[in-house]
Amino acid sequence: MTDTHETQAPCYRIDGFEAATERIEEDFFSLTLTDDMFVPLAEHHSDNGRDTYLLFYDQAAIWDVPGTAEYVAFHITRDVEQLTFDFEYERAPTAPLAQNWLIRQGCPPEATTQTRNHGPRPADALTSRLEDLLRTNPDGRYKVIDHYTDNPGSFDFGSEVRTLVHDGHPDSAHAPYRLFLEETAKDFRSYTVREGTFTSAEAADAWAMDRSTPLPLATAPKSTVAHRAQAARTRSPRTGTAGLAIPPTPLAAPRPAPLSAPRSRGGAR
Repeated sequence: MTDTHETQAPCYRIDGFEAATERIEEDFFSLTLTDDMFVPLAEHHSDNGRDTYLLFYDQAAIWDVPGTAEYVAFHITRDVEQLTFDFEYERAPTAPLAQNWLIRQGCPPEATTQTRNHGPRPADALTSRLEDLLRTNPDGRYKVIDHYTDNPGSFDFGSEVRTLVHDGHPDSAHAPYRLFLEETAKDFRSYTVREGTFTSAEAADAWAMDRSTPLPLATAPKSTVAHRAQAARTRSPRTGTAGLAIPPTPLAAPRPAPLSAPRSRGGAR
């Protein structure tokens, strides 16, 4: 179990810099007000000093609006001549999706690798391959439509993350709505990811609420040498999750919630 107090101060590298506008200053202060609850998972600083990319696990998300995503990615940009900074951020339901956002922001893919390895591990090769697909999102095939995180914060129950995407790949035209279901064991030692196929977003939402039938699984993605190598470099072990989301008082057992349930959202301004 990870010590919930074993965190490092976020490395923003903005000492000596001022926010480019008053709005940026207010937004940055608001977002980082509880950054003592951020567990750093990955960081990268460009050689020219202009860009910083950060990935955190937010321990406080469990106390936010039900369904709130638990990963936060930052991209800080600096004007080294004017000594000012700007930033963008994304709150993502899973580490691979947060890593994908950082990569699209210009972060080298290898720099998104998580550096802490004491959290739950992928339970099988299929989990790693599916995470690799979400991380790399080849040809931009996946567009995230909605997501919901069920984390009761108790060893009596596991956690579950549901991410609904639209798959633009021609092979998925018959059932383009894909529900990526991540389930972490109640001992937080391992987790699985599975991909369900649906003809509509409504059908995926209905399945999530009902659960009377098994998840209609998609065909397992093909495993290639390149995919295995990439997965080995950047595989997400749900680092920092074990022990990090346990509140002082146990919460009630989780109840299924629709993907469209209200929750806070993060994103670039």
